[in-house]
Amino acid sequence: MTQRSTCRPCRMLLCALALMLPIHSATASQPWIQWGGPQRNFMLDQSSKLANKWPADGPPQKWSRKLGDGYATILVEDGKLYTMYRVEEDEFTICLNAKTGKTIWEHKITSPFTPMMAQFGPGPSSTPVIAGDRIFSIGTNMVLQCFNKSDGKILWKHDLPEEFKAEVPRRGYSSSPLVVGKTIVLPVGGGEGQALMAFNQSDGSVAWKKHSFGITHSSPILIDNRGKTELVAFMAAEIVGMDPSNGDLHWQHPHKTQYGANLATPLWTGDDLIFTSAAYDSGSRVIRLEQKDDKTDPKELWYSRKVRIHHANAVRIGDYLYASSGDFGPAFVACINVKTGELAWRKRGFSKATCLLADGKIILLDEDGKLALIKADPTDMTVLSECQLLSRTAWAAPTLSGTMLYLRDRQTIMALDLK
Repeated sequence: MTQRSTCRPCRMLLCALALMLPIHSATASQPWIQWGGPQRNFMLDQSSKLANKWPADGPPQKWSRKLGDGYATILVEDGKLYTMYRVEEDEFTICLNAKTGKTIWEHKITSPFTPMMAQFGPGPSSTPVIAGDRIFSIGTNMVLQCFNKSDGKILWKHDLPEEFKAEVPRRGYSSSPLVVGKTIVLPVGGGEGQALMAFNQSDGSVAWKKHSFGITHSSPILIDNRGKTELVAFMAAEIVGMDPSNGDLHWQHPHKTQYGANLATPLWTGDDLIFTSAAYDSGSRVIRLEQKDDKTDPKELWYSRKVRIHHANAVRIGDYLYASSGDFGPAFVACINVKTGELAWRKRGFSKATCLLADGKIILLDEDGKLALIKADPTDMTVLSECQLLSRTAWAAPTLSGTMLYLRDRQTIMALDLK
């Protein structure tokens, strides 16, 4: 009896630790199941601490392997990775083991490309999305597919050009699908009243289709507009807000660019402000969503041509946005005040780049394959570490789950540990 009484505190402590470990693990390895991560904005509520400096040759590499062409980013869930790639005339949706990089399953579909598509890489450029036990992907030629996540069995598909007369963009399709309730929403275009379409996840039937805006390469997002969920899409010449349940238009605001090339995903800041940006002859603007007579009234807060994001992204720290500005010429890392549009600084040193924000640090990957860890504020940026890991053209944005960073270029996919 004495021995059992003496060990009880130890047993209680062990039980408490056992209960705590799964919770910490789940939080540390937050899944990345869609374009842009958990909030679709490349910004993580990061519980896992990341190293403040890397070895000269980069963070410890867990594995690396060859993968085909493409710019689709990498999804992470339950120890598995999902992405898309191409080999010649075929596109693949693939599932890999996150610890080893080995293929678990993949599905091939014929997807020929044109010289225009091949100029900067023939894709695929869209990132799949996970919803429950299913994963949805769409390739360069707009074939939307639904798979059983565990074994890759195809459950349904739509050839959007064949079935809905959708017009494939000249450089191929790029927008990443969005989960909205029990539907999948994505830009389709090619006809009156189907700028955006929603498909039921269960069987692929059309839930709704609306509007006649020009087709976009940008990916739609969901926002919480004063307690009301809205679907926001950056179309070819405007940014629009809609009812996600039926596509009804709530508001719209013009944002024109050369070639209708609005590529970047809008950034919802959570305080009634939406940031949009495009390259070429365009620029950046912030729209404030004001409420008037129970309706949303978009008011332009500022516009500036000093920051022009191509197909990359911005992240926000406090009242400042950080992003790579530039298209096919010189590129800068820029810092701009989200509320005034005032440019705080622009710095050279990286080619056009994508980024994510975690643990107060910016992880940046430029198109030449240089990876960097950066601390930034409105006064300056400090490069804590940088290394050359990939080759040109590394346009796929990085993915972080816990301390594991997943990268790819048009040849290679790899896993790095940032702890």
